[in-house]
Amino acid sequence: MSESFLVASAQFGLKRHADWAGFETDLRVWVQSAANAGASVLVFPEYAAMGLVSLLRDVAPGNLKAQIEGLQSLRDAYLELHRALAIEFKVYLLAGSFPWRLKSGQFCNRAWLFTPQGQCDFQDKQVMTRFERETWGIGRGEPAKVFDTQFGRIGIAICYDSEFPLLVRAQIEAGAELLLVPSCTDSEAGYQRVHVAARARALEGQCHVVQSVLVGEAPWSEAIDVNVGAAGVFGPPDLGFPPDGVLALGEPNRPAWVYASLDRRRVAEVRRSGQVFNHAHWVETVDAQSVAVVRLLG
Repeated sequence: MSESFLVASAQFGLKRHADWAGFETDLRVWVQSAANAGASVLVFPEYAAMGLVSLLRDVAPGNLKAQIEGLQSLRDAYLELHRALAIEFKVYLLAGSFPWRLKSGQFCNRAWLFTPQGQCDFQDKQVMTRFERETWGIGRGEPAKVFDTQFGRIGIAICYDSEFPLLVRAQIEAGAELLLVPSCTDSEAGYQRVHVAARARALEGQCHVVQSVLVGEAPWSEAIDVNVGAAGVFGPPDLGFPPDGVLALGEPNRPAWVYASLDRRRVAEVRRSGQVFNHAHWVETVDAQSVAVVRLLG
């Protein structure tokens, strides 16, 4: 089990590719760049796979249902490419999430995590945004999980999921020390909601949180036509961490990797000896689930 490691969070820039080979080359450049920098955990953002819609020549930009149907023909190749890159560069690789068709015919938002040995499993988004529910028809997949890795236990909260403390708390109580938050937001307000949530989850769980973002414009798909934000890596603002908890933060809207060195011992130490004990004291908030109403109407 490794105590310290470098994490790379992507501000992943969308591109229109002429063919699959172009996409593969682009992704390889990204992964190789992070691996050459010494990163062991690479985090791509939510719906990065939607860039592949540019390969679907016969699907109209406004036809979202046809786009995600068309993507299903590419999903096996998508997984195998990420698996091969994880093995080749000996990294843990969180692939950009994919609109995944289940056996029922329902679509969910699924992010696959690959190991340096080629193993993989996935996390499905738990709570859908209004766009996903009302416009796109994306639904909930399988329940939340945590993943044992050589860098400790990892949880994944896809974008909007990070805004729900009880959902993430369940992952923390299951042993997560590191939370990955792949995100895709089309406005400054949307980005800030996820950014604030990521930092709040780091505070509550006294853990590391890594947010990746999609950036750039993709007029070929209404789902990702505009994308803004800055990747970041956060911890609790307490013992052994910066006063604001920000370990790294990218320059907004510019394609790039954002790096931070993480040490699992800092999480253990702040949970054991911090100025506050948010992680341990969470159980004391159970009474807040029953709130008395006091009438002060005069």
